[in-house]
Amino acid sequence: MAKKQTGVRAAAALTITALAGTAFVAASAQSASAGTKQQFFNRTDTYPVYQNRPAGDAVADETVAEISTVTQDGKTMIYTDAAGKRIGFLDISDPDQVKGLGTLSLKELGDSEDEPTSVTVVGDHVLVVVNTSKSYTEPSGRVDVIRLADRKRVRSIDLGGQPDSIAVDQKRRHVAIAIENERDEEATPAGGEEGDLPQLPAGFVQILDLKKASDPATWSAHRVDLVNQDGSALKSMVAAGIDTPVDPEPEYVSFSESGNLAVTLQENNGIVLIDAASKKITKVFSAGQATVKGIDVEDDGQIDQTGSIVDLPREPDAVSWLDDRYLATANEGDWKGGTRGWTVFDSRTGKISYDSGNELEKLAIKVGLHSESRADNKGVEPEGLATAEFNGTKYAFVGSERSNFVAVYDVDKPKKPKFVQVLPTTNGPEGILPIPSRGLLAVSSETDEADNGVRSAVTLFKIGKQAPAFPQIESKKDIGWGTLGALSAVPGKKHELVSVTDAAYSPTGILTIDTSRTPAVIKKRLEVRDADGKAVGLDAEGIYARPQGGYWLAVEGATGPENKLVQVDRKGVVQKTVALPADVAAGLKSQGFEGVTASTDKNGEHVYVVVQREVSTDPKGVARIGRYDVKTGKWTWFGYQLESTTTDGDWIGLSEVTYVGPNRLAVIERDKLNGPNAKIKRIYTVELPKRDPKAGALPVLPKKLAVDVLPALQSTNGWTQEKLEGMTVGGDGQVYISTDNDALDDSTGETVFMKLGKASKLFK
Repeated sequence: MAKKQTGVRAAAALTITALAGTAFVAASAQSASAGTKQQFFNRTDTYPVYQNRPAGDAVADETVAEISTVTQDGKTMIYTDAAGKRIGFLDISDPDQVKGLGTLSLKELGDSEDEPTSVTVVGDHVLVVVNTSKSYTEPSGRVDVIRLADRKRVRSIDLGGQPDSIAVDQKRRHVAIAIENERDEEATPAGGEEGDLPQLPAGFVQILDLKKASDPATWSAHRVDLVNQDGSALKSMVAAGIDTPVDPEPEYVSFSESGNLAVTLQENNGIVLIDAASKKITKVFSAGQATVKGIDVEDDGQIDQTGSIVDLPREPDAVSWLDDRYLATANEGDWKGGTRGWTVFDSRTGKISYDSGNELEKLAIKVGLHSESRADNKGVEPEGLATAEFNGTKYAFVGSERSNFVAVYDVDKPKKPKFVQVLPTTNGPEGILPIPSRGLLAVSSETDEADNGVRSAVTLFKIGKQAPAFPQIESKKDIGWGTLGALSAVPGKKHELVSVTDAAYSPTGILTIDTSRTPAVIKKRLEVRDADGKAVGLDAEGIYARPQGGYWLAVEGATGPENKLVQVDRKGVVQKTVALPADVAAGLKSQGFEGVTASTDKNGEHVYVVVQREVSTDPKGVARIGRYDVKTGKWTWFGYQLESTTTDGDWIGLSEVTYVGPNRLAVIERDKLNGPNAKIKRIYTVELPKRDPKAGALPVLPKKLAVDVLPALQSTNGWTQEKLEGMTVGGDGQVYISTDNDALDDSTGETVFMKLGKASKLFK
């Protein structure tokens, strides 16, 4: 966050937590970078752009950052905010502390309904591409030239159609603007289906000649048509097999170092090359079709990588040159296709030199960023792509709109890109802006969800020798995972933990985690089954690995009576189910069991659970901790006083419990807030009384703050995660925590997994 939150903490706990979290990241970097000269990008700050909104605008108003650019000194970033009908300015001179510099409303330049689509900088001016269309059939637009010094418009150039992207060549001689004249997805052309092409007027390209780059008055616009004067298709388009060539819809533009202009026609599944100086089309080629195997194609709660898509058009969105010969596209797809990857084309032949196939989907699954809800619809959906040289190495940055990450590749050899790392972003990364002069990469994310507190943001990354701090945990052997909302040590195993998936995935899976490696590795998945061998789907919110073998699962129900303890053996087969007492179940709604732990001694095995919120018959703000005696089947209950909140829509609850004995439990208490609003992410300890309470009594246990986890969560420099839900003491004596990524629903999807320090110090 641009403004790091400190929250409420005990001084000792703050010191331990902050140092422990930092040490974990530093150790990761040292381990990964040993013996290699390769450099990596690491996140320095995440700035929610609603913090840069105009005075008087409500916090909940939609505010986004889509496409961005930067001043020539690399210190001021400008982004488009289509939702707010404005552009925003950010001070990025200190990459660790982004600052808002205010906005410029398009109402001041034209009309309150004008919408910015893209921006770029030429010298002392920012060029803002503006959509002014009254309808799909009456497209119009302009480019406003704004003086950076005072944010005054010095010129406006009519574009003759509805614009999309803009690009300037490296020598500042030409500016290209894609005039899309986009289709209406709800319109039905004659003889076609809803959303089909053609839907005239056809799109084209505008090229601005910058006779004198410092003087906008000398600039002139030149239209490059992509159809004949009579509206018929160009022979070159037909010969290349362009889809519906009478209605080209330019999407994205990019200049090579020599000034060759590449234009993607996303809906037409093609690429056009234009000589900017002569304004002549030099080549047209199809983006082609692809068959991709080994991917998840069903939205069914299962990360099943046995599916495939067959002969789908790539339908590229962003395009960028790797050098003067090779160019790359992000194949997002639109109405007919999308192939879940990116492609390198040889511009001389139009042939494919490289295609990523299923790699982006595999990466998403490996780092826990697979969006199951999008499995049946374009998957990771690559949209943004940019290239740039940093410290002598050429990189390609490919953004996944739906899985919230940017994949980084070394493309020094254009025909053999080498994967480097995954960068986590906030939701819907669209603008990818390399700033090589400062060793920075800026990513702007367009999705703004005020209702759940996950807001549009700009994230900065800096290249350096330190190895990647993300991911902190990943899987091997294509194990799909997410929602690490529970943790337990494995008895007798110094470096093994287990977690369990919740209702986001089915069937339920028990995941084994190897903590001896950095990042930690999910190395095995055990499917939970019933006595008949049938896979079981449970909303498992807690797990405890028993010394006797097998596991206890805490299952949260949609209603009170559905909450239950489930005992499974070491093979994952359900052995026993324990229901809540009827009176407790009757007072619960949807927020029930959230964690489970146990102790075994001369008095037998006792299982402890925490209930997230209050039972309706209990005092306000008092949650329950339950103890189940396995031998007698008796439940005993204790009260836990929750902290209070005055934030609308917020609540405080319990998320995890770990036995740290004797007769002592550690619990996670957290709020429902995330990002810069997050306040309560804490671990407390409670002492159990020597004598059980009387039947019907609910004694409130005194609690002691052990760790304020908020600083550790903020130390990642990303979006502070809401669901701190996993905690355990490993066999190595370390306290481990994890966040539930909600399977990317109402969340950025990033999983924080780290160790906070020795339990002997934190729980003393």
